[in-house]
Parts: sequence; structure tokens; C-alpha cells
Amino acid sequence: MKLEIGNFYVKDIVFGNELSLKDGVLTVNKEEALDFIRQDERITEAELYIAKPGDKIRMCPVKEAIEPRIRPDGRGIFPGYTDDLAPAGEGVVYAMKNCSVLVVGRHWGGFQDGIIDMSGEGQKFTYFGQLNNIVLVADTNEDFEKHEQQKKNDALRRAGHKLAEYIAACVKELTPEDTEVYELEAAIRRDPEVEKLPSVVYVMQPQSQMEEMGYNDLLYGWDTNHMVPTFMHPNEVLDGALVSGSFMPVSSKWSTYDMQNCPNIKSLYKEHGKTINFLGVIMSNLNVALDQKERAAQFVAQIATSLGADGAVVAEEGYGNPDADFVGCIVALEDAGVKTVGITNECTGRDGQSQPLVTLDEKCDAIVSCGNVSELIELPPMETVLGELEALGRDGLSGGWADDEILGPSVRKDGSIIMENNSMFCGDQVCGWSPKTMKEF
Repeated sequence: MKLEIGNFYVKDIVFGNELSLKDGVLTVNKEEALDFIRQDERITEAELYIAKPGDKIRMCPVKEAIEPRIRPDGRGIFPGYTDDLAPAGEGVVYAMKNCSVLVVGRHWGGFQDGIIDMSGEGQKFTYFGQLNNIVLVADTNEDFEKHEQQKKNDALRRAGHKLAEYIAACVKELTPEDTEVYELEAAIRRDPEVEKLPSVVYVMQPQSQMEEMGYNDLLYGWDTNHMVPTFMHPNEVLDGALVSGSFMPVSSKWSTYDMQNCPNIKSLYKEHGKTINFLGVIMSNLNVALDQKERAAQFVAQIATSLGADGAVVAEEGYGNPDADFVGCIVALEDAGVKTVGITNECTGRDGQSQPLVTLDEKCDAIVSCGNVSELIELPPMETVLGELEALGRDGLSGGWADDEILGPSVRKDGSIIMENNSMFCGDQVCGWSPKTMKEF
């Protein structure tokens, strides 16, 4: 399977009379784009903004991030979800780099939504603070969930996914500045020299704990709660087969942008044929009941051993209850003779003294930490807020609160905020972006 990603680099974004990319400047006709968004009758309010690195902008509640992409052959970029079901991972797709579409609630947030700052101390906490962003701020008529802590955010997320493809249409007939090529032969038909190298699988545990449809990550449009672990080509993940959901404390979340660009996969690709034989991806899931967790771990270990894996890298989207899936999967792999490294965040409390994961095992002896979700972050007011900052404390965002007897409210009268790292949009970057390091004192 061979995937070619043709890249176009966005240096600036402006509003203008036409949708175009010229000399690195993306021009968007705002009214035409808004007309496109409003085709979904559930959208009741919509506005577009531009947010670039250094802008004095804070966004809340942020719900989703997507890289603008288009296929020259006319296929959709999210098969089975925004377009007809078709295989992903093969052929050519065009991507607009250094750029994302962000989706922000005009009023209402929830457990799965977060904060992005484009400048100041808060900018470093999310990957999207360094990108040129087209920001859709919108509201919907989905009144049934406006006051729910858990929101499906279906209309808003779908609007963002469709807008990303709409914007990328401007490069469909252009020539990419460069092209990334991702190609893996069949796992059992590789060069003998490659097969001498240690064989490694990447195990992904996307969020799938909600038994009701509409919250979980989607695989080819299929709710990941309804699947058992399966073997996939890594190109499928990079090519839109996996779409982010709307259930997870947001610093632990993998946005669709993260999945489209998964650095862990790209790093394993880089080492393929040099230091490892990268077999592919085992797509697992996260469950609630103990027997479901054990069953998934058993499936993962069986697939890994059947493929002949010597090693595995396991990454979980979440913490808390999902830690049992994460640890159980690592233990099952180790018991099967597969040396395993885990990638996750921790929940060690505001003082950093608590047990990092809900459950632990001595076989989990190689864990990469992406930070503490409970770490307190205090930030000054920002000149411009896109969305509604009050949502941080009012609507049950995972790292905010309405009031605290010691710290007071998360959102102060002067616009400054105090919250846990939990509320930084995709802030722990378990998919491989994380710049954090560990220091021993």
C-alpha cells in the first residue's frame, strides 16, 4: 500500500474575494464559506475568524481540529463518515500544512472541550498555538445537550470536517511543494534484510468507552465501541480512516488533525528498514467492563504474536478508567513475549504525589509520560476571546470549575484563568507531538 501526501505550506491566512492559495497565502471568501457551513440546518450561529501565532487570542470551548485536505481524484477525505465508504491509505491526497481548521462552541462547552492560546505563556501548551488557524465559532439547535456535561457535538464537528475539505479544494489543481511517500510491503513479504530487524507494531487505543453512539472515535464511520482489535495498515490512519470523537478529558484527546499527522506512526516509518521492521498498526479500543478490557488485551496480544512482533508501542487516548485497558494490554503483550513501551499521560494530583495510573503492574517497566493532567496552570487575561470563556467553569470542562474554596473560580472577573492542564486542548499530545521532558529532583 502506497500513500503520497502532497504538501502545500500555508504562511498566512486572509479573508478576500476568492478561495485560493497563492505564494503561501491562503485567501478565504468568508461569506461563501459560511453559506457552505449553514447548509446544515442544525447550525444556528456561525462566524469565521483567523488565529495565527502571536495573536492575542484565547479560544474556548475548542471542540475539534482538522488539517485541510483534498483528493485530486475526487474521493472524500473521511471515507464512511463525510463521504461514501472506500478504502483509505492508497493513492494521492493533498494536505495544507502549518494550518488547521478549529471548531469552537459559540456558547456551550463540556467535559471534552478545551482551551487554546495563540500567544503568551499558554501558547506552548497545545500544538495548535503554533499553527495558522481558520476558526469556526458556531452554535446549533441541539438543545437536548446544551446543558449536558457530555456532548456529542455532532453538527459542529461535522461542520469542521466538511469545512476542512471545502477549503483544501483551492489546491486541487495545483502542484504540491513537496510530497511525503508512505509505503509498506505486505507484512509477510518483505526483503530478507528487513526481516532480520526487530519487528514492531504500534497499538492504538482510541477513545471508545461510551456505549451510546455518537461520542466515540470513528473508524471508517464505524463507532469504535462496536469493534474488537484489528490489524490495519498505518497509511489508513494517516489518510482519514480514523476520526476524533467527543468524549475524553480534553488534554488527553486525539484530534482528527493528530490522527492525520500521527507523529508516532511517522517516527516508526522513519526507522523502518533501518533499525526496525515496522509491521503496522493494531487498532484496539478502550472499554468499561473488565471482561471487555481483558478480551481486547487478549486480541491485541494474539494479533501481535501471529504477526511475529518482537516489540510494541502502545498509546492510549485517555486516563483514569482507560488506564486499566492500557496496562492490561501491555501486560498481555509482555506475557506473550513482546517487549512493550507505553505512551500516556499521568494523573498524579496537583502536588504530583499521587499514583500516576489507576492500575499498575511491574511488567510496565518502560512508560513514556506526556505530563500530569492535574498540574495547575494560571494565565493572564487575553485581549480577544473566541467562543465563551465562561464555559471553562460553567459547563464542566475537565480541568475547570465554577468555584473552589481556596482557588476561587476558574474564570476570574478580569478575564484571567486558573485551571488544571486537563483543559488544554489536546495538550498532552500522546500521539507524538509532546515537547515535555521529565526532571528528577
